[in-house]
Amino acid sequence: MLLELYLKNNNSDLKSMHIQTKIPMTTIRDINKRELARWNISYFDAIAKTIGKNRLVVMKELEELNKIKDVINSMGKYNLENRRYIGNKSKLLNWISSIMNQYTKGESFMDVFAGTGVVTQSMLPKYKKLIINDFLFSNNIIYKAFFGNENYDIEKMKDYQARYQKIETNSVDDNYFHDNFGGKFFSEKDAKIIGEIRTRIERDEKLNERERAILIASLLYSSDKIANTVGHYDAYRKNTKIEDKFVFELINPINTLSKDIEIYRKDANQLVREVKADVAFIDPPYNSRQYSRFYHVLENIAKWEKPDLYGVAMKPAPENMSDYSRTSAPRVFDDLVTNIDAKYIVVTYNNTYTSKSNSSRNKITHEEIIKSLNKVGKTRSFEKPFQYFNAGKTNLVGHKEYVFITEVRK
Repeated sequence: MLLELYLKNNNSDLKSMHIQTKIPMTTIRDINKRELARWNISYFDAIAKTIGKNRLVVMKELEELNKIKDVINSMGKYNLENRRYIGNKSKLLNWISSIMNQYTKGESFMDVFAGTGVVTQSMLPKYKKLIINDFLFSNNIIYKAFFGNENYDIEKMKDYQARYQKIETNSVDDNYFHDNFGGKFFSEKDAKIIGEIRTRIERDEKLNERERAILIASLLYSSDKIANTVGHYDAYRKNTKIEDKFVFELINPINTLSKDIEIYRKDANQLVREVKADVAFIDPPYNSRQYSRFYHVLENIAKWEKPDLYGVAMKPAPENMSDYSRTSAPRVFDDLVTNIDAKYIVVTYNNTYTSKSNSSRNKITHEEIIKSLNKVGKTRSFEKPFQYFNAGKTNLVGHKEYVFITEVRK
């Protein structure tokens, strides 16, 4: 339903609309069932009040979403945001979007460090061209699955789902994934099934690139859902019984056929030298957490190169290490900002610089960010108290999220 989907994309729901506008739930449910052409102006005013946006912006975004909504939630269980990820911006999207709507304009958007991809998804109604980039292999496959323009066969995907759900461990041999991750991040049975599914996907010659990405992304989401972790893969929970819980479920790809989508897996500082956009969104990994290490199990599934693994957490040799998680962060950030070809630069940042935890402590300060941004244009700063996702025991008292918007000098 269009209203429900639009509110969800703006971090809200039908009940919140009822509470904030006092409109009866029966009326709201009726709106949700109606075609957009039958909505009256008071409905748009109520939605605008609920999510804190201008009515005209709401109307424009709903018109765009109405064009692409038909295949969202039509195939599987998992939507883009249904995963655990450090620094996930899902709960901040409404705030970020409202600021961007007021202080930026243009027809193209570039998500330089896209992470889960939820920011790009929220920008689909607003921009004609969207560029999405991340250096993790798993994220790149997820983008191709959700945002790709290539056609795929829904019934074919459902047939694969049915086949994968019928796999029994007594009919398959031990495999790489079972031998390395069984009894640790997954039960012995679940690890064997995950490895078997990934092997079948790799060998299947009847899949086009989009379909292969959809199946791998579905495996990533299904595996992450039941993994024996606290939200990342730096370690697994010990001294606990790991139950057999794995069920292969499909993702819900997004219809982007009306959009110009470009997907990259490149070093951010190199990418900005090669592409341009009206609005560049930057949310780098400021602290010392190396995402390629924190999500190494998902990277292993995505790449399927079967490397030798080491240590208790069964990690591969270090690779794809980010300079933004090192002391070089201020220098590489300055280089990034200096070389971006955009009219507006939007940067998100949180104040974990003084955290007692080494992994949570930022490698770049608020002042260093402002200094770099001011070199290229006029910068506005916005802040919001926010409880940061923390898988450990670090108490980030007084945590704030910041948004910086720089209008680049011509």
